Amino acid sequence: MIPKVIHYCWFGGNPLPELTMRCIESWKKYCPDYVIKEWNESNFKIDCCDYVKEAYEAKKWAFVSDYARFWILFHEGGLYFDTDVELIGNIDDLVSRGPFMGFEVDMADSVPGTVAPGLGLAAEKRNYLYGAILEYYNDIHFRNADGSLNQTTIVKHTTQILQHHGLTNREGIQCVKGIYIYPKEYFCPMDYFTGDTKITNNTRSIHHYQMSWKQKEEIMYHNIERKLGRLIGQKCASIITRIIDFPFRVKKKISTIGLKNTVLYMLKKLGLANKLG
Repeated sequence: MIPKVIHYCWFGGNPLPELTMRCIESWKKYCPDYVIKEWNESNFKIDCCDYVKEAYEAKKWAFVSDYARFWILFHEGGLYFDTDVELIGNIDDLVSRGPFMGFEVDMADSVPGTVAPGLGLAAEKRNYLYGAILEYYNDIHFRNADGSLNQTTIVKHTTQILQHHGLTNREGIQCVKGIYIYPKEYFCPMDYFTGDTKITNNTRSIHHYQMSWKQKEEIMYHNIERKLGRLIGQKCASIITRIIDFPFRVKKKISTIGLKNTVLYMLKKLGLANKLG
């Protein structure tokens, strides 16, 4: 049985944003008989594994919560939402059915879908797949050997693990190791790039993409990409934005791994490192 507790993570000690407080109020509205529990430095062990410790030292709070959410549900059970998820409907029927996650991008033709754990999670204690995800994270680092940061998102990690355990490229609700994976319309009706929102009778929540893990400059460039995307299409918008934000990305890389390693990294990307070596 899934405990009636909604967990959320808030590391770093900053005040809760207005959007987060609004989202928490929506949880109270549609889950009135649930306990809401915040997890932070005071009740979660930051040194539980190398990945979490390194992410915390880098002040990348969202990546700390990537691991924390699975640890929390594995050990306590319940529900988890990112702090920018607003409930707009009752979820009792989904919880009664069993553990769940949701697609951020649906399966379509040859395009693989992606599962985003931040949209909403539900699980009983000691869920097998959650244990597998924790084992995966226990074997990786957030800080790479060259000093750069492993900012591969939890979306990619989780989707790959689910695919390994049977997630397939087809539409509709899927069940992987006892976890129901719901289509995008349930928990993610807002398009990440365009901001367009399509509510259906199945929609239970809206993910507002607060992007708390990104720097202000990254959010600015993302918004530029979204606006361009509405005018000229996603593909062209992404190319143009990559050109515009190139100086920022170089500066960010230098601050992380130093000038010499950044030059070597760029030469390697261009395929020139071996020729010059």
